Amino acid sequence: MSEQITGAQSLVRSLEAAGVEDIFGIPGGAILPAYDPLMDSSIRHVLVRHEQGAGHAAQGYATASGKVGVCMATSGPGATNLVTPIADAHMDSVPMVAVTGQVGSSLIGTDAFQEADIRGITMPITKHNFLVTDPADIPRTVAEAFYIASTGRPGPVLVDVAKSALTSMTSFDWPTELHLPGYRPVTKPHSKQIREAARLILESRRPVLYVGGGTIRANAHAELRLLAELTGIPVVTTLMARGAFPDSHPQHLGMPGMHGTVAAVAGLQKSDLIISLGARFDDRVTGNLDSFAPGAKVIHADIDPAEIGKNRHADVPIVGDVREVLGDLLVALRAEAEAGRQGDYEGWVAFLSGVKGKYPLGYDKPVEGLSPQYVIERLGDIAGPDAIYAAGVGQHQMWAAQFVSYEKPRTWLNSGGLGTMGFAVPAAMGAKVGMPDTTVWAVDGDGCFQMTNQELATCAINDIPIKVAIINNESLGMVRQWQTLFYNERYSNTDLHSKRIPDFVKLADAYGCVGLACDSPDDVDSTIEKAMAINDVPVVVDFRVHRDAMVWPMVAAGTSNDDIKYARDLAPQFDEDDL
Repeated sequence: MSEQITGAQSLVRSLEAAGVEDIFGIPGGAILPAYDPLMDSSIRHVLVRHEQGAGHAAQGYATASGKVGVCMATSGPGATNLVTPIADAHMDSVPMVAVTGQVGSSLIGTDAFQEADIRGITMPITKHNFLVTDPADIPRTVAEAFYIASTGRPGPVLVDVAKSALTSMTSFDWPTELHLPGYRPVTKPHSKQIREAARLILESRRPVLYVGGGTIRANAHAELRLLAELTGIPVVTTLMARGAFPDSHPQHLGMPGMHGTVAAVAGLQKSDLIISLGARFDDRVTGNLDSFAPGAKVIHADIDPAEIGKNRHADVPIVGDVREVLGDLLVALRAEAEAGRQGDYEGWVAFLSGVKGKYPLGYDKPVEGLSPQYVIERLGDIAGPDAIYAAGVGQHQMWAAQFVSYEKPRTWLNSGGLGTMGFAVPAAMGAKVGMPDTTVWAVDGDGCFQMTNQELATCAINDIPIKVAIINNESLGMVRQWQTLFYNERYSNTDLHSKRIPDFVKLADAYGCVGLACDSPDDVDSTIEKAMAINDVPVVVDFRVHRDAMVWPMVAAGTSNDDIKYARDLAPQFDEDDL
C-alpha cells in the first residue's frame, strides 16, 4: 500500500512534479491546509499584497520566461480578486495555472463563509477549469491543468480545490500519461494549404507579413526572420508581437493599428495579400472592419481554429503552430526559388520605404517641461534591448510600444486585449522572479501605478529589484486625450492631482525602495543612469511630464484605417502612382 498523505501534501507534490519553481499568492481559510506543506517545499512562494498582483505576476513570469505562471488564492474574495488577471491572461494567451481553495464539499452551494462559485464565474475566461472534491483526483488534475495551459493556444486554467479534499488522506500517484480525448491541438499544418499559401505569396505584388503575439508564444521569431529575409516581404508586428521581429531591421514597418506607424497601417491597407501569423484581426488593428485592407487576400495561420475567419474571411486558412507553419513555408518557398520562381515586390517595398521615410514616428518637444516620449526614448536607449519592459495601460503604454526599440522576443510585456490598468508593477515583479539576471523596467502611468503599487512592498521584502518609471502627467492620460479630441476639452474626472498627492518619492521610500524625481530634460539621462546603477533594491522614478502630450498617429475608434491622422491636423498623403 502506498504512503498515505493529506490532499494538501498531494497538491504541493503535484506542483513540484509539474516543474513549478515559483508561486505568487496569499493564504486564507480554504487554501490554508496547502500552505503548511508549502513551507517544506522546494517551491518559492512570493507573498503578494493583493491577489490581483499575484495573477499579474504569474502573467509577467510566464511571458518573460516562457514557462507556466502560477498563482494561488483562497476561496471567495481571494478567488474573485484573481478574475481580472485570469481574464487578462485569457485575452493575451498567457499560460497560467490559478490554484484556489474552495469551501468543504459538504458546504458547496450553501452560501458558506467565503464561498463563491469561482468555477462558474471564470468559465468564460479560462481555457479550462476544474473543481476538485476527491483528493485522489489532485495529481491528475494538476497534470492536466499544466498540459492544457501550455499546449495549443496557451491560456489560463483554474484548479479549485475543496478544503475537505485538502484535509482528507490520500495517496500520491503522478500520472505517466494523460487522457484528454476532447483536447487535441493541431500543430502540423496541412501540406495542401502550405502549397496554396506559397502560390499566393509568389503571385502577389503587395504582400505584408502581419505578425501577432502567437508568433512569440510559438517561439517562432527565428523562422519569421528567415522567411522575411528569404522573400523580402515587409513586416508589421502588433502590440502583442513587439520584439518578434527586430525594430532595427530594414523590412520592419513597425506596429499597425489605432496608434501604429503610418507605414504599417498603409502596408496593411494597400496590400494585396496579408500573411497573418498568430494574429486575430483585432479591432484595434483593423479599425472599421468593412474598410480594412479592401484589396487583400488573406492567408491566416493560427493554432486556434476558432480565430480563423472570425473577423475576416481567410482565403487560405492554416490551422497549426506558427513555428511549424513558417518552417513548412520556408521549405516550399526555397524549392520554388531554386526552380527560379520568386515574388516581385520591388515597387511595393519602394513605396512603403517612401512612406516610412516621410512619416517616421516622432513627437513635438514642448516649449517648456518634460516630454513623456523623450523620457521613454531615453529609457529604451540607456537600458537597451536586453532589458525587459512591462507597461501599464494608456498613453505611456503606446509610447513604450513606439519609442523603445525591441530587438528580441519576450522583452515587452503589456495587457493588450483586456487593457488592464495596474498591470505593470506586478507583471514586472513576476518577470524579475522568472528572469532574475535581467534588468526589468515597469513603465507606468500615475493612474495605473496607484492601482497596484502596494506590490512594491512585496518586491522590497523579497529582494525583487525592479525599476519603475512613472510617466506622471497628473491625469488619466488616454481618457484626457479622447476628451481633448472628442469632448470639446471637457475634462470630466481625469485630473489625478498626482504631482501633489501622493508624493511618489516619499511613497517609494516608505515601501523600502529608492525614490527619484525628474522634471527637466537635462536630468533625464543622469536620473535613468542613477536608477540603472541601483540593483539591490527596487527603484521608483517620478518623471513629472507635461500633461498635454498626445499619442500620434491615431485612428479614431470605429473609423477606417484610411482616416489615420499623423498628427492632430495632419493626415498622411500617399502617392499611389508609386504602386
